[in-house]
Amino acid sequence: MSPSRSTSDQPARPATTAGVAAVDAAAAVNDAAGPRPRRPGTRAPVRPRALVDARTAAPIGAAVLVGALEPPPERADPTAGPVRPTADPVTAAAARDAGVDLELRLERARADGHVGEVVTVELDGDRPQRLLLVGVGTGSPADLRRAGAAVGRRLGPARSVDVAAVRAARSAGVRAFVEGLLLGAYRPQRITARPDRSGSGPVTVDVRVRNERAAEAVRRAGATGAAVTLARDLARTPSDLKSPDWLARQAVSRARAAGLDARVWGPRELAAHGFGGLLAVGAGSARPPRLVRLEHRRTTRSGPHVVLVGKGITFDSGGLSLKPADAMTTMKTDMSGAAAVLAVMTALDALEVPYRVTALLALAENMPGGAAMRPGDVITHVDGRTTEVLNTDAEGRLVLADCLAYADRAVRPDVMVDVATLTGAATLALGRRQGALFATTDRLATALGRAGAESGEPVWRMPLEDDYRPALDSDVADVRHIGTDPTLGAGAITAALYLREFVGDRPWAHLDIAGPARAETDRDDTPRGATGFGTRVLLRWLEDGARF
Repeated sequence: MSPSRSTSDQPARPATTAGVAAVDAAAAVNDAAGPRPRRPGTRAPVRPRALVDARTAAPIGAAVLVGALEPPPERADPTAGPVRPTADPVTAAAARDAGVDLELRLERARADGHVGEVVTVELDGDRPQRLLLVGVGTGSPADLRRAGAAVGRRLGPARSVDVAAVRAARSAGVRAFVEGLLLGAYRPQRITARPDRSGSGPVTVDVRVRNERAAEAVRRAGATGAAVTLARDLARTPSDLKSPDWLARQAVSRARAAGLDARVWGPRELAAHGFGGLLAVGAGSARPPRLVRLEHRRTTRSGPHVVLVGKGITFDSGGLSLKPADAMTTMKTDMSGAAAVLAVMTALDALEVPYRVTALLALAENMPGGAAMRPGDVITHVDGRTTEVLNTDAEGRLVLADCLAYADRAVRPDVMVDVATLTGAATLALGRRQGALFATTDRLATALGRAGAESGEPVWRMPLEDDYRPALDSDVADVRHIGTDPTLGAGAITAALYLREFVGDRPWAHLDIAGPARAETDRDDTPRGATGFGTRVLLRWLEDGARF
């Protein structure tokens, strides 16, 4: 069947397309950085193509046609044998044109149409080369997201997809399916001396959806998929490449390409502005810290000014409070909060967020060098507050405190949100599939919770329990940065209470993504390793008006 032909009694309709390129962040050379030698075993730098390509065009020869497996009707007599699911009309017609007995194929596959089930039918013709039939369940956005991810994982080398499965879906379902497909198709870059034939590395997926009403949904799915891909690639980059300076230069390059204003402060500027926490955390490393400030200045009269803060510890050894060896192996991803915030900023123009958003990325490497901060040290933050350091492995909150205090005093936004892989306690409380949400207003908590549910990145509100605040009292400074009551526990809560000390009276939320920022196994649209968690929930919150 030629995909440009009608596959039913109706004429062929325009198809909406979205493409997302995965960027080789580990080997990429920053435009602002100048040339640098390639490491043995790395690939040549890969420049991303257009991250989002959304347009309306006639369907063209896609390699794969994706159809829906519609659940079978329930039988009154359960002893009569199984009833197989059926394909949507477009896919059924394509199978007939190719001479395929689709009912027999489904029978042989023992398909039951459960959500995410994929049945593959190889075709003899040139285009399409394959039919993929996927169970879409109830057709809810959540089911369609899982279905899209299942298709993405089964694409293999094919990168051109014509989707009939969501032809009748509403915009929210179309967006969920396309986001799931793009993120499920994600393949991390490998660093290897041999040609990589595993299918990993930079790829582009072009998606055409036969739903002419869904152009905007597909375009937004493409922008979101590109942002999450960037966050994942940056977090997966090895820390021998990913110094604070490298990440700052990446941020500047990506930001300018996205039309953002960008500024970087090094140690001299940080000292001049009183960033004692960021300087103390980075003091033990031979690679000094950086602060990156990004500005999305598209404004309206009524929109809020939002500040996003991201923790960017490019490697966390624990400092002098050294981590066990096994606990260090994933610490290249301890900058996942900053990666998510940067990724969000690069997508704001594409998603037409109509108000001012400022991002602060706190970038440092926490190492046990001769100049490293010590347990018992007292550091002074931007606002003059002092912190008694009791454990140098609780460093993330120190750099966030500086940024929050700076935002409160110098940026003066309407609302602030920080994102960080902050505490193991949050992972113990909620596992690896939900982020911990703390907020000073109910409206802000509700808005972020709704954004998480709609975007596929769930968050659970945790209490800012004032009864726990005395655990942070210090005899030698304004505050301690960790709780000191051994009977209390509540490490995620006391960390959030510490951060609250630096936000003034402004509405503020804290997302502790220590659990969902990394995954041990592939699942739906989440890959093993760095996940990019936080990107989608923040983007959806900003798209919906950043209510607080």
